[in-house]
Amino acid sequence: MSTYDLRIRNATIYDGSGAAPLHTSVALRDGRIAAIGDCAGAAAKDFDATGLAIAPGFIDVHTHDDRLLLADPAMRPKLSQGVTTVVVGNCGISLAPLGARSAVAPLNLVAGEDAAQRFDSFAAYFAALEADPPALNCAALVGHTTLRVATMAALDRPANDREIDAMQSLVREALAAGAIGASTGTYYAPANAATADEIAHVLEPLRGTGALVASHIRDEGERVLESMTEAMDIAAKLGVRQVISHHKVIGRANFGRSRETLALLDEARRARDVCLDCYPYAASSTVLRADAARQAQRVLVAWSKARPEAAGRWLDELAAEAKLGVDALIDALQPAGAIYFSMDEADV
Repeated sequence: MSTYDLRIRNATIYDGSGAAPLHTSVALRDGRIAAIGDCAGAAAKDFDATGLAIAPGFIDVHTHDDRLLLADPAMRPKLSQGVTTVVVGNCGISLAPLGARSAVAPLNLVAGEDAAQRFDSFAAYFAALEADPPALNCAALVGHTTLRVATMAALDRPANDREIDAMQSLVREALAAGAIGASTGTYYAPANAATADEIAHVLEPLRGTGALVASHIRDEGERVLESMTEAMDIAAKLGVRQVISHHKVIGRANFGRSRETLALLDEARRARDVCLDCYPYAASSTVLRADAARQAQRVLVAWSKARPEAAGRWLDELAAEAKLGVDALIDALQPAGAIYFSMDEADV
């Protein structure tokens, strides 16, 4: 009888602690690490990992995989890259508790038309995940934009007291079901009219729970400092931990301003539990918008329901071929998404 199910020999092991890598063997039994180093004994399978590395699974802290976890539980796009945990519900966009409401952009990034993948509560969403478990771990945030769409008839104004009360109830339900916190996305139209006071009141149930807030700030261009300050003040008012989502400065006029944003963050960290996540590249991706296109050096169309053949094409080249202005072409492609090359490598 084998001592181990699998023995991986001659691997370079990065254990995540920051310590120097080890060159040794790892043995697994019943899906768990049974030994590191001296892995003497019989193994059902031996694998020579010379030239290869072993590391703990990566945590993808900023995803919009809310629906993908249900639609493709194998999650091969993530597992193939070593990701074993995803955080969903970022940028104010969460699949629950949207229910049957219209998935206005950017909620169409996570919500499809399948009624079986629409949820009125986080408890229902988590139940669906438990019924068909994905191949990796998931932590979820409840999105402020989703809360607005679920409770408000008009999104072009701040929420009133009744709507805030309804959103607070949904936040409490999400936390009770197992959400790790909330996210905001005031950059996007459905939440752009929300004031800092509205957000602070809606997220009041986070206070004292150990939950966090992830903030896609209102502007990452000319008003980036003002927008960071607004988001950090909300978190400070609530006394909660905070992540500034995909920290960046966009637009040629703002190249080099990461010196200012990082200085602001360093100052805030002296008194607050705030951090950031960021891209390792100089492009970003979201829904296709004219204002975002104007700030970018180039724009690559990622997808378009109206013109699927536009995917993978440069926006300016498509506009020239169609003999349309860029804004007119953007309207013609909707709904659509894009990759914006709008950052400076030195800021990244």
